[in-house]
Parts: sequence; structure tokens; C-alpha cells
Amino acid sequence: MMRHGIVLLTFCTALLGCAVAPAQERRPIAWDGLGQDPNKSSHRAHVGKRRATSPAPAATDPNQERERVLGTLRPYSEAWWAVYDEIEAERDKQLGTKLVICPRCVQPRQDEDVTGSIR
Repeated sequence: MMRHGIVLLTFCTALLGCAVAPAQERRPIAWDGLGQDPNKSSHRAHVGKRRATSPAPAATDPNQERERVLGTLRPYSEAWWAVYDEIEAERDKQLGTKLVICPRCVQPRQDEDVTGSIR
């Protein structure tokens, strides 16, 4: 009987914790791409806003031409690696513009040389 009471008390405590959870902050949620995007509001909060009739032209992917050239080169040749490195550099650049890192998490860069002796 005592064991059933402990289980019931644990269950009620878990439910109480869900009921008094703080209001959700309006921050972007990490989304794995499956299902509906949780960052897009499910209700029409901005019904009064008008959308542009002609959307802005999509930014062209600078890697498209490089990937086409990469397909024409002999795999793993020096020229192939040069084009491949350019593609990867562009992808890293694009990721860097999308990636947001907490300012407190990034250590400030030191301009002085820190590889010397400890004396």
C-alpha cells in the first residue's frame, strides 16, 4: 500500500510541475525539419499585414556553377580538389551567416601571441 502511495504522490507531483510551468518565452525553437515548423505561428496573428505581390528574387547559389564544373573534372585531381575546397568554403560562409552563437559562449580573441614561455 505504501508503494502505491509513493507512486501516486510522484505522479501528482509531476502533473503539478507541468501545471505551474512558466509561460513559454518567444524564442526560436530548434527544429529537426520533420513535421510542422514550431517557429511559425499556427494562428494568423498578422492578418492585417499585406504581402508583396511580387516576391523578391531568390538569391542565386554561387555553388551551382562550381558544382557543375566539379562534375566535369576528373575526381580527386588537383583541379577537382581546388573547386571542391571553394564549394566547402562557400558553404561554411553561408552557415556562418545563419549560425547564431551566444556572445558569452565565444571567447574574445587575443591579439597577443600566447604560445610563448610561461615566464
